[in-house]
Amino acid sequence: MKRIIFAFFCTIGLPLGAGTLRLKLDRPAEVVAELEMRSPGSDFARRGREAAVARIQAAEKAPHYVTLFGGPESRVYRVFLGELAAGEHRIRVERDERWSAPGSGFELVQARLREYRPGDDGYLVLAHAPVIFAREDTLGRFSDVPLLAYCERLREDGRELLQYTIIFSNEDGGTSTRALMARWGRTSDIEYVYRVWPDARGRPARATIQTRNHKEVDFDGVREALHPLLYVITRNNMVAAEGPATLRYQLAPVVVDLSQASRERVMDEDPVLYRVTAQELEREGKLRPFGVVDGEKISDPRHYLYVEMKLENHNSAVAVLARLRDEPVWRSSHLGRSDYAVARDGWVRTTVELPPGTDAGRIAEIGFYCQVVPMKVNEKELWPDAGHCRVPAVRRMFLLDQAWRPGPDLWSLPAGAAPLEIPSGQIRVFQR
Repeated sequence: MKRIIFAFFCTIGLPLGAGTLRLKLDRPAEVVAELEMRSPGSDFARRGREAAVARIQAAEKAPHYVTLFGGPESRVYRVFLGELAAGEHRIRVERDERWSAPGSGFELVQARLREYRPGDDGYLVLAHAPVIFAREDTLGRFSDVPLLAYCERLREDGRELLQYTIIFSNEDGGTSTRALMARWGRTSDIEYVYRVWPDARGRPARATIQTRNHKEVDFDGVREALHPLLYVITRNNMVAAEGPATLRYQLAPVVVDLSQASRERVMDEDPVLYRVTAQELEREGKLRPFGVVDGEKISDPRHYLYVEMKLENHNSAVAVLARLRDEPVWRSSHLGRSDYAVARDGWVRTTVELPPGTDAGRIAEIGFYCQVVPMKVNEKELWPDAGHCRVPAVRRMFLLDQAWRPGPDLWSLPAGAAPLEIPSGQIRVFQR
């Protein structure tokens, strides 16, 4: 990989600002732009001030966009420019008047470009990264914004597989907000959108997408070089190979290894995502006071205990319980609903709502409750007589601070207790 640091000519002001990046390539290359930008006056929780939207365009390419969700603070937004030909290029970065919130300014602080060619470390992951077109009914609403892309390098039947996932700020449909907190431990929407099996030359031997109803289907759409064009088509951010050409996002993916962690761990590494998702909930009226039942609304995400664990379920699901010192009350992640308990296997997250201002020292005991869940046989639900939950590890347990940043780890499953075996109907309790 060849790194290039560019000076650029720009005019900065409020609410407008722009920059021109100059690039000369001696041969074709995939190019990533690392754009440090900020949006003075913006507040993702306030209508009319949500964020500026940057428009990025190389002369010979279609424009693509970045939502400056980081707000007034400087943040580096990584985008791919696609495969550029040999020669000189000018890349224009400017505030998009049509899609930016009226009260949000724009500043391009500095920029750095990196070029990647076949054989470079990271080239394959970058070259196959998907282009995402935002869902049409989110335009101008700053809802379900594509925030971050990541890629996992996996193996399947001895072959390399690249799996691309997008973290959206929330989802307007699909799982309810409080079910998201119970089953997934966050209100962002994290969806894998594209999987590709490269051949020996790095070309797609096979590729699939996750489409409506979470079905995986072969990708038969258009590519620009190796980049597939994907269109968000559902209110829970599933994609298709065709759709309306709306705002185009080209998020350069970060490479992650989630073999020993949940997908939510990616958010821990970029805590701004917690703030942005919480601010979207506030703006959309999805928050309620602590301890109140109000439809599918949740409390402030800073009022929750976050728990990451590894599960192996057998006709079962797990709920996490917490008891505070000097209180006789146990609070549960599943809110007493068996369908809110975590029934899937692998590394998972869940949350338990706690009173505002609860600090780590008040958490006295942690419990794990195993319950039976129905099986589907010939499209019918059948209830087994019993189930069994296995918890090999609890790796993360934390609270968010007032800036929505994950705090230190509070507890993990003692080595002598792992793996935790829990028959259905039983609770295992640990003191802190």
